[in-house]
Parts: sequence; structure tokens; C-alpha cells
Amino acid sequence: MTDATDAGFRALMDKITRDRGFRCSSYKDKCLRRRVAVRMRAKGAATYSDYADILDADTHEYDRLHRVLTINVTKFFRNWETYAVLEQRVIPQLWDRGASGTRIWSAGCASGEEAYSLAILMHQHAAATDSLKRLDSVSIVGTDIDGHCVGDAERALYSEMALGETPQALRARYFPTDAGMRTVLPEVKRLVAFEQADILQAPPPLDPVHLILCRNVIIYFQRDAQESLLRDFHRILAPGGFLVLGRVETLLGNIRGLFSPVNARERVFRKL
Repeated sequence: MTDATDAGFRALMDKITRDRGFRCSSYKDKCLRRRVAVRMRAKGAATYSDYADILDADTHEYDRLHRVLTINVTKFFRNWETYAVLEQRVIPQLWDRGASGTRIWSAGCASGEEAYSLAILMHQHAAATDSLKRLDSVSIVGTDIDGHCVGDAERALYSEMALGETPQALRARYFPTDAGMRTVLPEVKRLVAFEQADILQAPPPLDPVHLILCRNVIIYFQRDAQESLLRDFHRILAPGGFLVLGRVETLLGNIRGLFSPVNARERVFRKL
């Protein structure tokens, strides 16, 4: 790249925001520059201005860029230790709510593996406590800014690689094969709905929510956007509701006083 100043980068970010509504200003510059550079190399663009011209000439390039800007790397039961905390310390407390309903939000769900993993934990607990009927009052919503990923989540067809961190017993019980791919058991799939939404702009899909998972998402945001989103999470969580972040993420500043740690290492918190 030969841009001598940040002017070209800023102009490109303004263009992306204006054309596609993607709030570049909320993301860390370092992350954006690295990801944009991937597409610039792919298209042979020497400058940010050259790449802006390519976006104008090739509307499909915006879709490719969008997928790079919103990296979606996930697996079923990714970081099993986190799910073990949920299984042992969170799900039983949610279940104790009785028939009044449990609402769960997987924010930044990518292609759906996280949301379905949560549904499996809920189904497994229901089966173990002989209370499968209680699943009728469970609502799990996964949202992601990437519409392609949301479509993949709704189709629920996955490669074996997506199950690389899934315990063998769960793999055998909940993931039948379909034309060489793995899918999700229908009684689990029915617990989950998906929506395309930008968590920085769209209202939450459920209110109040009893459990929010937003893992490895806020790390890419500027600090003010992180703080604003964490306050939104606190506001929409039901009293005593749970929040789960990624292992490299944490609560910031005064927001620490809004939650108590359930498991600090796995970034599981409870609303005060």
C-alpha cells in the first residue's frame, strides 16, 4: 500500500459506513486495516482509493469484504471448559425458573454452532431431569451481522471439522449425518431461531434475557463501543441473569460493579 497518510483509510471507512451501514468507527483501526488489506491484496489494489473504486465497480466485492470484516470462526462447544461451567453452574439455575420461560441470546452467533450448543445443553438437562416438556418454554435466538452466516445457521449442515471440540457422547447423540454432512437433531434445532442483526445498532431480539453469550466479539470494538454494549447487556438481562464473554475479553471500568463473577477464568458473570 502506498497511501502516505490515514486520509485514504478514513475515506474508505466513511464510504463503507455510508454505503453499507457498517459502523467502522466502532471497530479498532488495527483490525479493520488488517482485514481490508486481505481484500486489497486479493484484488491487486495498491491504495485505499484504488480499492474504493473496485467497490464501486464490483458490487459482489462488498459482500466479500463484509465477510472478511466480520470474521466468523467457531465450532460446536468451542472451549469446552466454558460450556462445562454453563452445564454445571448456569443451566441448572435457569431450569429452576420453572415454566415461566428461559430466554437465551447468542450474540454474534456466526454459523450457529454456539446457539445449537446451548440448545443441546438445555435438552440434555431436560432429559436428565425428566422434564422435556419444559423445553417448550425455552427460547434461544442467535444473531449475526453476516446474512450468509445466518443462512448457514438455519440450514444447519456442518462438516466434521465443526465438531472437532465436541465430546464424543454428544456427537453421537445429537448430530446425525445428512448427505455426508452433520446436522442437528430436530428436537434441538426447533429450540433455536436466527436473525441477521448488528448488535451495535439493532435492539435485542428478546427482553428480558436470562443468558447472553457474546464471545470473541467485543474484542474487535473500540473501548467506548465495548462499554456501551456491555451496559446494554446489563440492562436487558433479567435480575440474576448471566453473561458469558470470550476468554480474552473482560468487563471494563465501572461495569465491573454491575456483575459478579461466576467463573472468572471462563468469563462467566452474573448480573447484580
